This record gives sequence, C-alpha cells and structure tokens, in this order.
Amino acid sequence: MDRVEGAAALDGLVDRVRGAVRALPLGDGRDALHGRWLGHPLHPLLVQVPIGTWVSAAVLDLLPGQRRAAHALVGVGLAAVAPAAIAGWVDWAELQRRQMRVGLMHAAVNITAVGLYAGSFTARMRGRPVLGKALGFAGLLTVSVGGAIGGHLAYRQASGANHAEAVPQLVEPGWHPIGAVADFPVGEAVRRHVDDVPVLVVRESGEQVHVLAESCSHMGGPLSEGTVVDGCVRCPWHGSVFRLADGWNVRGPATAPQPVFDTRVTNGRVEARLATPAPEHPVETSRHAA
Repeated sequence: MDRVEGAAALDGLVDRVRGAVRALPLGDGRDALHGRWLGHPLHPLLVQVPIGTWVSAAVLDLLPGQRRAAHALVGVGLAAVAPAAIAGWVDWAELQRRQMRVGLMHAAVNITAVGLYAGSFTARMRGRPVLGKALGFAGLLTVSVGGAIGGHLAYRQASGANHAEAVPQLVEPGWHPIGAVADFPVGEAVRRHVDDVPVLVVRESGEQVHVLAESCSHMGGPLSEGTVVDGCVRCPWHGSVFRLADGWNVRGPATAPQPVFDTRVTNGRVEARLATPAPEHPVETSRHAA
C-alpha cells in the first residue's frame, strides 16, 4: 500500500478519472451521495448490501437445496453495486492525491469482483451451478481484498474521517485571548491560535466576531485561506462551505460541521471559548456574546 501511495505514475489516470467524476451532472445529489445529510460518508453504508448478500450466498452455496436462494442473493448484490460505487467515486474525487492512488486500486479490485459475480450469476442462470459457485467464491475472495484496501483508505489514510474531531479534546475550558478587535479586518479570514489549536477568526462588523476551528473537517484544509461570503467560509481545497455563526456544513463534501467557539469582547480584545455542547443541528442565531 505504501508503494501504491507513492506511485506518481498513476497521476495521469487519476486526473482523467477525477475530471470525469466531477463533471457528472449530479447537482444537489452530489452532497447526498457524500452523506452530508447522514453526518458521515454514505459509501460505507451502501457497500453493506452487496457484501452482505454475497457472503450470505456463499454460505447457502455450502448447504444442500439452496441453489435458487443463493442465485437470488448474488443478483441482489449485483443490483446494489451501482449506488455504492457512485457514492464511492464521488467521495474519491475529493481526496488527496496519495489517497486517490490507493482508491484507484480499491476500485480496480472491486470491479474485478463484480465481474466475477456477474459471471457467477450468468453461469447459475445457464444451469452451470458448479461454475457459478466457483466464480462466486472467487468473487468473495476478491471483494474481501478490496475491502481490506478500503480499510487502508479509511483507517491508515483517514479518508472520510472528521479531521476536526480532536479540537474539543485539545482546547482547555474557559476564555482564551486571541487579539484586539482592531487586528481583525471586517469580512476577512484571519488565522489565530487557541491553546495551540489553529482557529479561523472573521469579524463581521463592529465587535461581532466569529471563531471556528481552522482545519476543515473534510480533509484538514486551511479555512483561513478560504473565501468568506454571505456569512459562510468556503474551504480552498475541496469547496466545503461552513456557516460562520455555528460551523454548520452548508455544502459538502464535508459531512461534519466545524467546531465553533463562543466569543466576547473585553476592553477592546477578543476572547473565545469552545462552545459546548457542539451544535448537532443548524441554527440561525449567532453565538456572539458581547
């Protein structure tokens, strides 16, 4: 996997496939496929159907008198592949390059598994159950390898993980000074630190100041280098949009909101503290405290 991560020779293919995926006319469906409504990526949930049905088919293939049921389960798994694959490709197109290289290998192995299961389904339909079972077991082995590569993506490379999750554990309770109000130009993103944790500071007007964790929850992008428009900040890496008032992820690919801080101004200086509990639903009111 380490060699695949460093395989720059794959980058030409990565760029072509990424361009094709990003060009798909999905509209708002793109965020739905990312799983923004769910709070985490949708792809791992969708893959449970084909994997579960194929494992069940393999068990039935070992039992007598279950030929028709096993055949049906192989077919259900094949039917469930498309939505799972589309969600996976949409997530893949918003990853970092080393992750995308591994993702191509993950996809290639899974495509091979789907081909084996398609052959298994066809063989069973044509009355060749022994060949159908053999191809099914080969497909199960192959899809298991694909799952292991997916595990590397998720747990070794942290694709799909919330990259801002650690912030509440790193910031001490209480108010923290972050600078004079005059140091923050109105409407501009500024990077500061709270307990060595980078934060995004945006002054809206007067003494109204918003503070969010600076590392984007999607892939850790620097929000202080993003664009501030209409009370939101857009990540410069993959375009996730977060509302300044409460950190809510207005648009993906981020599936988790940003940790947000309460703010107050004392003697012309801005102080911030981590808002607790973290917001679970979007709210329209500001967390600013004078």
